Order: sequence, then structure tokens, then C-alpha cells
Amino acid sequence: MIPYQMIKDIRILILEDNTADADLIVRHLTKSGMSFVSKIVESRKVFEDAIDTFFPDIILSDYSLPSFDAFSAFKILKNKNISIPFIIISGTIGEENAVMLIKEGVTDYVSKNNISSLLQKINRALKEACDLIEKEDLIKKLKTQTAALLLANKELEFQNAEKEKKAIELMNVNKELLAFNFISSHDLQEPLRKIQTFISIIIDKEKTMTKAGKNNLERINVAATRMRQLIEDLLDFSRVSIADHPYEMSDLLDIIEDVKSELSDTIDQKKGFFKINGLVPVHIIPFQFRQLIYNLISNSLKFSIPGIKLDITIQSIILKHNEFRLLNLPNSPQICDYWNFSFKDNGIGFEAEYNHIIFIIFQRLHHLEQYSGTGIGLAIVKKIVDNHNGIIVADGSLNNGVTFNIYIPIIENSAN
Repeated sequence: MIPYQMIKDIRILILEDNTADADLIVRHLTKSGMSFVSKIVESRKVFEDAIDTFFPDIILSDYSLPSFDAFSAFKILKNKNISIPFIIISGTIGEENAVMLIKEGVTDYVSKNNISSLLQKINRALKEACDLIEKEDLIKKLKTQTAALLLANKELEFQNAEKEKKAIELMNVNKELLAFNFISSHDLQEPLRKIQTFISIIIDKEKTMTKAGKNNLERINVAATRMRQLIEDLLDFSRVSIADHPYEMSDLLDIIEDVKSELSDTIDQKKGFFKINGLVPVHIIPFQFRQLIYNLISNSLKFSIPGIKLDITIQSIILKHNEFRLLNLPNSPQICDYWNFSFKDNGIGFEAEYNHIIFIIFQRLHHLEQYSGTGIGLAIVKKIVDNHNGIIVADGSLNNGVTFNIYIPIIENSAN
């Protein structure tokens, strides 16, 4: 039902067999200024047809007609499950009968001797009917929303159960991974150590071995050494895949100096020079970032240009969120400031087309005969950055070095 204030012409069905009384009702409502259209009926069949074709907003009914009565008319509405305001207008109904009908659900009663109250009672009846419809609509919406909420809760329970199941599966996988690490650390490397030991014994003691035989043994030894390096690198990669270590506020200068000390021989050999600009402390997993810096410096040492002093520049700054957004980097939805760690060298670099693939595990841009390695080092760097919910970007230029920029969300990691 449209709210009665918005109804241009109220549709009034008048059940009355007395033409004079019906005209009196119409004249009174017209005189009162009500905008309406009316239909007058006096028999059961015409009344039922009018319900289905006239679509009244309200029914005004005489109490008693020769072949019909108000109570029978009202029962027709109830049987059809139609909620239309129903007002009885009569001079003979009596107060007792009026109360009984109202208890049955009739909207109101007006005496023909007090017809002046009809307009007020019609307005009130229409308003109450509209309020009831709005209430029923609200209840219906609430039921729909409640059903949707219950369904969502069931779905959430299912998802939580699935997550718990996945967590258990992941825990089992991690246990298997740790077992694999142990096997890799001991059972797989031990045969390789024995192979290399026996090769050394054969080369030292077998004096009659041909030059070709010694060359073959040397090649076996190189292959075994490479195999050991590959196992160790895979172990490093698996370790950084498990981010179960706490974050700490760290000063990278100490970590860098520690790595430089460990690689001092190679740094001296390559005549490496470090320029370290004011580093900003940051929340990180220290042992993982040590591995990251170790891999980046090792990478620069390996791919330096022969005969040219190796220059490495390391710095970090804080980028405000608006500054970071200007970089337009992919996969960076977090609304926060970012810690930017920059690592630059002047080595052999690579073509810009390889900027996006150098972090893929086992991806190598050079032949093994030119540069040793397993192609895992930068994949480990990428994995460490991922563990910190960060982004790493490479900017290479052939024979002009490479710059790595790492962006770590500050709020995210401060919360850890």
C-alpha cells in the first residue's frame, strides 16, 4: 500500500444498499476536501468482484444489508488474506456488536448519527494500515537479513574450519620440510663429501693416472662441489620460507659491517668500496635481513667488471604514503608509510627486459662457465622481502650496474 499521504485519489469501496445513505457519505467526504474515487456495491458477488478489480484502499460498510452484512464482508477479506482498513457505518449496530467486531479485526466504527467523525477515522485507519505494512516490510527485511547473516555465519564457520584444516596441513608440511632440511644437511651432503675426499686421495696417490683421467676427476669434483652448493642454497631458501622469527628494531649498519667482515677477502680482491648513507632503523627479522644483505653484496662481487673498482652504495629513507603512491608500484595496497632500502652497484648489470625475472628461482642470465652460482641467491632475497610484506624492484642497465629498491610497510611491521 502506498503511504496515504501520497495517494492522489483514495479508492473507497462503499458497501451500502441505501442510495441516500451512500450519497450522504460521498457528499460528506467531498465537502471535507478529501480527494477520492468511490464505488458503491450492495451484494456479495459485486463486493467480491470489486475487491479484485477496484482495488480499494479502504472499505466503508453498512452493518446490515438485506442479503449481506458487514461481518460476512469482513470474513471474505480475512479468507483472502487481504489487509484493507474496514470501517462500519451504521445507526443500528449497537455498542456491544461494534466492540465484538473490532475484537475480530474490524478497523473502526462510525455511527450514522455522528458522520462528522468519518474523515478523521478514515485518515487514522489509512495511516495505521500504512504503518503496519511498513512494519511488516521491515520485519520481512530483518528476517531476510537474519537468514543471510545465519548463512554467512555458517559459511564463516566452514571457512574457519577449512583454515584450521589448512593450518594443520601447513604445520605437517613444515615438519616434513624440517625433516627434509635435516636429510639435506646430513644424509645428502655426506655422500658428496666422501666423493670429494676420495677424488682428492686418488689425485694425490695415483701417480700413473693419465692427464685425461685427472681432468675427468677434476670435473667430477667441480660437479660435486656445485651439487653441495645447490643443496646449501636450497636449504637457505627453505629456511627463509618459514617466517616464524620475531621482528626487531634493527640498525642495518651493524649487519652490513658483519657481512663485509665475512666477505673481506673477496671485497679486497675486487677492490670493493662501500658508500653507506644515513641508514634509518627499521622493524625487520634480523637474521633474514642479514641473509638478504649477504646475497646482495655477494651478487655484486660476483658480477663486478674486471679491472674496475667495485662501488656499492647503500642507503635507506622513509617515504610518506603520498610519496610512495607516486611510484605507482604493483601489489602495494597498504595505506601507510614505507621504509625504502636502496642497494646500488656499478657491475656488469643486465638488460632492462630482465628486471622482472631475475628473482625467479634457478633463473640465470649468464652461462655457468662465465659466472658460478645456482640462481637461488636473488630468489632468497625476494622471499625475505615477501616475508616482510614488502616489495622489491630491480633496475638493471647493461655494463652500468643494477639498483635494488626494497619497500617495507612501516605500520605492518611495527605491529609485529
